[in-house]
Amino acid sequence: MSEGPEILLTNDDGIDAPGIATLRTELTALGDVTVVAPDGNQSGVGRTRSHTAVIRDHPWGYALSGTPADCVAYGLRGLETDFDVVVSGVNNGPNAGNYVVGRSGTVGAGIEAAFLGTPALAISAYHSTDFFLSPPEEYDFARPARIARRLVARALESGVYDDVDLLNVNAPVDASSPPVILTEPHHDYEQEVEPADPVDVDDHEGQLTEDERLVRLHDRTWPGVVGWESPFPPTDEHRQRYPVGSDRRALVDAAVSVSPLAVSHASPDSAALADVVETIDVE
Repeated sequence: MSEGPEILLTNDDGIDAPGIATLRTELTALGDVTVVAPDGNQSGVGRTRSHTAVIRDHPWGYALSGTPADCVAYGLRGLETDFDVVVSGVNNGPNAGNYVVGRSGTVGAGIEAAFLGTPALAISAYHSTDFFLSPPEEYDFARPARIARRLVARALESGVYDDVDLLNVNAPVDASSPPVILTEPHHDYEQEVEPADPVDVDDHEGQLTEDERLVRLHDRTWPGVVGWESPFPPTDEHRQRYPVGSDRRALVDAAVSVSPLAVSHASPDSAALADVVETIDVE
């Protein structure tokens, strides 16, 4: 039995993804690792929870037919182990920007852990020119995994989690000595709504009535970017788009972005709202 922390490990790419395998190997040098991860890809589900889930034994722990948040809920409340920290990842691709962070299953696992009273770290990997790691098997997740292990160890030792619920980390796979930057999630986001592609309309043939039409809702999580090419080529124009101290600027600069997050949903102090509440007439 290790003298290190008890670590619950999950992800959203599925228990067979290369990122979680690399991270598990790295974390075993720090403490006892129990894996509870989805039995298939659950990317982009945020902190969605299920009412029921099938659990099956796995050589590393358990595979679960549910979301990353389901996996954390099962690990923290369905197992007898008293976990010190939850680690989620290594995700295939970055999770940067306020909207993306809220949608990410990788980060969603950490949010579930924080609400259940256990500190967490979500680690995602990116390539400074390829952006997405596709196919993931062709990339080396060792550096992000190593960074995650070091951050978990230092955060637990130094009392970081006395003030922080969750660390959201994005680390490059291709930079040899990337700087580590304290960041905040950037708030850039837009949404496109337009008529659906003809191919999608054909797929719904016979299902739409005369007064119905199919539309396409497309998240523009990196506004100004067309298609799926890298949104952060290392140019002055792109550096100026994202302010220093934001997670997206860190990615432009091929750095390790570390964003401390809280799940308290603290209310902003609004004198205007206080006046409105005081003068509402309910009669």
